Amino acid sequence: METRVAVIGIIIENTDNSDKVNAVLHEYGDCIIGRMGIPYRKKGISIISIAVDAPQDDISALSGKLGRIPGVSVKTAYAKSI
Repeated sequence: METRVAVIGIIIENTDNSDKVNAVLHEYGDCIIGRMGIPYRKKGISIISIAVDAPQDDISALSGKLGRIPGVSVKTAYAKSI
């Protein structure tokens, strides 16, 4: 199956739900190329960026599951065609 490269930006405003975010990311661990997490203590939020290489349906499913967690905002940017 053809895969796409994408970057998923995640902002966790309710850090009580960080465990739920990590559980979803662990579920999709095979398609994660890299991850960077930044706790922004001054604002009380966490910022995570995830680079993925997976079928588009899997990337959409991952983004959707993350976006349904309360206090979590998600945006996905796809590479044009790699």
